[in-house]
Amino acid sequence: MSAFWAVLWKDLAIEWRSRDRFAAMAVFAALVVLVLYFAAPPSLDAAQNGHVPGLLWVAYLFAGVLGMNRAFAAELENDALSALALAPVDRGFLFLGKAAASFLILLVVQALAAVLFALAFSLNLWPVAPQLAAVAALGALGISCAGTLLAAIAVRTRYREVMLPLLLLPLLVPVLLGAVRATTALLTIGSLPWPAVQLLIVADGVYAIVSFLCFEYVLDE
Repeated sequence: MSAFWAVLWKDLAIEWRSRDRFAAMAVFAALVVLVLYFAAPPSLDAAQNGHVPGLLWVAYLFAGVLGMNRAFAAELENDALSALALAPVDRGFLFLGKAAASFLILLVVQALAAVLFALAFSLNLWPVAPQLAAVAALGALGISCAGTLLAAIAVRTRYREVMLPLLLLPLLVPVLLGAVRATTALLTIGSLPWPAVQLLIVADGVYAIVSFLCFEYVLDE
């Protein structure tokens, strides 16, 4: 567990000093919200706004992928990734530290994007804010777990900025389906459907367990 806390503290301390990943993700999420507002503007008829929850998760997903691309940026300098692989600890806890840092950063970006989205699309999210935060956290957990493992795979490839989205986006389909269905139900009927939440929980659990077990071999490559 000490390795987990050390990696988590290191990533958050680096991000606090530089804020480069958070700034890039926040600006990108804001731009995505702006583009979606002009591409698919809200309608005066509430029945025609069924696409709005999906647009919110498009902004979340793209910002998350951008953040995952930067997850191992610091380890590329001075071949620190090899030093991380040589650490005499269970590498699964190294994965947990990296994933937890990405998860916390993504949560802050999601909160900012939700505020911007509510302003742009004239949504009142306060009545369902706790439930929406829970859905966003489950979605962020899946993005962070799968994204951390695949970022470690793609970081040493020549075209890592392209390779990571190609690997990650297809795997995140279950997370996106569950999150969009849950968010749609929240914004329309004000309650969470259990099947959508169950899909998120199962997907998160699978990604977390597989990534924890496979990270040992990913660093060896």
